[in-house]
Amino acid sequence: MLLAVLALPVAAVKPAPVLLDPTTIPKYVNQISGPPPVYVPVSGNDYEITAAEKTDQQILPTVDAAGNPTGFPPTKVWAYGGEAKDALTGDPLGFVRNSPAPSFEVTRGTPITVKWVNGLTGAHMFAVDPTLHWANPNMIPMPGMPDAPAAPFPLFPPGFDGTVENPPGFFYDAQSPVPMVVHVHGLEVKASSDGHPDAWWTANGMHGSGYSGGPGGADYAIFNYPNEQPATTLWYHDHALGITRINVMSGLAGFYLLRDPADTVGPLLPSGKYEVPLAIQDRIFDINGQLVFPSAGLNPTIHPYWIPEFFGNTIMVNGLVWPNMNVDRAQYRFRLLDGSNARFYTLSFSNKMPFTMIGTEGGYLKAPVTLTEVSIAPGERADILVDFSNIPAGTKIILQNTAKAPTPRGAPADPQTTGQIMQFTVGMTQGPGPQTLPTPLNPLLTGAFPTLPAPTATRILTLQEVMGAAGPVEVLLDGQKWAAPVSETPGLGSTEEWVIVNPTADTHPIHLHLAQFQLVSRQPFQVKKYQTAWMAINGMPPLPIGTATQPVNPIPYLQGKPVGAPLQEQGFKDTIQMKPGEVTTIRVRFAPMDDTPSYSFDATAFPGYVWHCHIIDHEDNEMMRPYEVV
Repeated sequence: MLLAVLALPVAAVKPAPVLLDPTTIPKYVNQISGPPPVYVPVSGNDYEITAAEKTDQQILPTVDAAGNPTGFPPTKVWAYGGEAKDALTGDPLGFVRNSPAPSFEVTRGTPITVKWVNGLTGAHMFAVDPTLHWANPNMIPMPGMPDAPAAPFPLFPPGFDGTVENPPGFFYDAQSPVPMVVHVHGLEVKASSDGHPDAWWTANGMHGSGYSGGPGGADYAIFNYPNEQPATTLWYHDHALGITRINVMSGLAGFYLLRDPADTVGPLLPSGKYEVPLAIQDRIFDINGQLVFPSAGLNPTIHPYWIPEFFGNTIMVNGLVWPNMNVDRAQYRFRLLDGSNARFYTLSFSNKMPFTMIGTEGGYLKAPVTLTEVSIAPGERADILVDFSNIPAGTKIILQNTAKAPTPRGAPADPQTTGQIMQFTVGMTQGPGPQTLPTPLNPLLTGAFPTLPAPTATRILTLQEVMGAAGPVEVLLDGQKWAAPVSETPGLGSTEEWVIVNPTADTHPIHLHLAQFQLVSRQPFQVKKYQTAWMAINGMPPLPIGTATQPVNPIPYLQGKPVGAPLQEQGFKDTIQMKPGEVTTIRVRFAPMDDTPSYSFDATAFPGYVWHCHIIDHEDNEMMRPYEVV
């Protein structure tokens, strides 16, 4: 229990921000000139990266198509920064801080060490909701505990910033200090360097229960990355418990590109200026050009500031709103990342041109696949080849989005705003065209798919949504809260089949830390009958802490036939779309992808790993569970 503090003057409630009309933002004036800068080590293979505020990032265009000033000022963001070089020339750039941040370019078999420093010394720019299970450095009592905050909650701003009395006699500060912890999404790494949500730390040296990254009082953590898996597109982002959605929204994300000197496919692919990672994120701005995140909860008497999904009305690519990229008449490799909180993207080109998908989260696909559209969910990546070599110079092509928000039954993308991602303008220069790629593309994926061995165990897990008067209150994995005892304990080196039943209305992108997996099948089921059976055994979710979930076999409720992995999902994945009204079965091997019997590190060690929905608004409100390899 916290002691009451002396009464402080109550801060005046600031007026709600006036939102910027996205249709007034000039499109395709911002320019993507190439890949982001690349970090360089400070010595050997050691890096030092600091997260801090950046006030001068020009996200909105400064001029319109005619060259007239727009008056849009720089936007304040949070961003990772470190010593960097130009990705194309290798020229040193000095210290670079940006959002998205510079990329890591690492080599398979060469481990690196990163000192992650928390330089976030001010208050959070968005509302921290202390009614969620969160990092909570000031130990504010959680709901149900004595002296916990209670409705009616203060509006944000100021929220819980230490100036508002709630409950009587207590002036809780949830806005500062700011916890952070970094997760390299998709990396095979020991748990103490994985970015466990309880392994957070603050700029003033406060630590979460899972922290093990530095000496006492440290404002940093030192993480070791072995880089032992096949070449692929990874990314890194904040992962602090209960505030991931607002930390990532603030700008804390970047690419982590893993290359393999023995990769025989890589030399056949576009490289240099013809290889560009593209991080797609949606945002909302106010008329002063600053980021806005909603702070009025859907069920405000329960969670004052949490909303089930954030959907921005403006699209940002590599930190630029609706940019253009001038391209040669050549083939390009685009490493696409859905870095949004909740928005899915179904991407296609306005001229209906086909493209070739060659990879997903875990590396190359079994074989290249020709597509005219691809859907990616938050956390997913798509490695694609786009051939502009036969497109007439001067042609302008829009990368479009037709995904609904939420997916699959929400509002259609607005053709004037969220239905447009970026523009490509084809120039006069003729560059290299397509190369013939080998089949199979990925030597780890020979034979019938899934190629992982038959499972030694099967887990049946159910996604559940808890509803309140105005909509969702929380979303759960298998009916359990984050704080419930660990229930998933796969054996080191084992192969398991996870049968995940989704009776909710949303598609949930489920992400497992540590392990890559393969899609076995998706199959419709009778939702109402299954839910009736599940609740007859388990009761209404959430289950009381300490009560184990009793699985319900979905076989009696299945409909139609199982559908195997489509060609664009025939690869190793770390995040996958679990569609509503379907049973999705994945096969997971808790060992390296290359059939090595075990990891080079102890995967059974503290603090363990997690699996969760990568709609990070869901993740922040109970749709995450710990798991331990034994």
